[in-house]
Amino acid sequence: MKFKLIYPKWAKLERQTEFHLPPHGPVVFAAALPDYVDVEFVDENLEEINFDDPVDFVGISMMLTIQVKRGWEIADIYRKRGIKVIFGGISTMLHSEETMEHADSVFLGEAEGRMEKVFSDFKNDKLQKAYNYMDDRPPIEIVGTARREILKRDLYNYKGVQMVDLVHASRGCRFNCYPCAVSYLGGRSFRPRPIDKSIEEMESIDNNRLFLVDNSLAQDTKWEMDLFREMIPLKKNWCSHPIENKPEVLDLAAQAGAWYVYQAVFDTSDLIKDRIKRYHDHGIGVEGTILLGLDTHTEDYIKRLIDFLLEIELDLAEFTVLAPFPHTKAWDDLNKQKRIFSYDWDEYSADRVVYYPKHMTPEKLQELFTYAWDTFYKDEPQSIKMFKLLQKVVRKEKEANTFTPRRRDLAKRAFGKEAA
Repeated sequence: MKFKLIYPKWAKLERQTEFHLPPHGPVVFAAALPDYVDVEFVDENLEEINFDDPVDFVGISMMLTIQVKRGWEIADIYRKRGIKVIFGGISTMLHSEETMEHADSVFLGEAEGRMEKVFSDFKNDKLQKAYNYMDDRPPIEIVGTARREILKRDLYNYKGVQMVDLVHASRGCRFNCYPCAVSYLGGRSFRPRPIDKSIEEMESIDNNRLFLVDNSLAQDTKWEMDLFREMIPLKKNWCSHPIENKPEVLDLAAQAGAWYVYQAVFDTSDLIKDRIKRYHDHGIGVEGTILLGLDTHTEDYIKRLIDFLLEIELDLAEFTVLAPFPHTKAWDDLNKQKRIFSYDWDEYSADRVVYYPKHMTPEKLQELFTYAWDTFYKDEPQSIKMFKLLQKVVRKEKEANTFTPRRRDLAKRAFGKEAA
């Protein structure tokens, strides 16, 4: 059976550097497919879809809300040709009712142990309109190594610079942050994979640079430290979401190859200042993720926050405006208060204002979003800051004797003469 798995194109943030990481959801899903399924993966961000290519069944994997309208368009084209389409992925779960209007079937939940039934139903012309496993998650022990061989690897680099491969060591999150849908998607229980399975998968990846995409590694100190200990012999370099702010944890993380972390900077407190300093003291870079437009934010506060970010010497910063995605507390509050003025999912890109902020107009928040990017990168362009972060990993690779000399020339080409 020929199954085409499609990842719809989506627009990068207005100020983001244009590069594409190999998507994680599709390769994890592919590992759950029955052996008789011949899967072809198409990342529309990097290649065109050949709608005339013969195919038995089409799957559309959507991670972001800004992918859904394009995903629906793709499905409509195939269904008009008599080809059945099934949707899955994070944004399918967030927008399931609308997506059903464009689908023969939607799959909601985690795929492991479920695909034999789905494909058996398809072969027997008994495909269900929805397979809902949102409240029936599979045992975490059966999550296997993702099928990265379905990726066209040469497409995933930035001007020749090797990018990271994505991998996860856990699912679920015990936190329930205001703008986040993870508690709805993966549950409030932290579900770590067996460490030996995570290590086996990391070891199998032919790339020294990884991105641990777990929602947060800072959920269970013993597990976190055990994981880092087992990662040390791999000699990989990796980035992740936050790590626990404890010296013993950060020390092990550094030994295990921690390159940099994505750290939410939500205020100007000494707690945040100390956290960033601890990362830096352990040789770990920090890309601050800064969400603008919360109800506590005034114009003066946002400007003070930008000054604070420069003071604490973040390696990089990525600014977004609050996007009230469905199934989040932000959505519940703003929708109930009738403060959302756009339900065009193409505008839920986290760089466009789609609601009425509490202390300013939408236009003013949009203006402050631009101000934040311009001010933070005024004295040192984003490309230079990125190159400096790349230099950190090059040094680590040289120390571990895993560095490929050609990468330096490629890095200079990617980030410009000023970076050289």
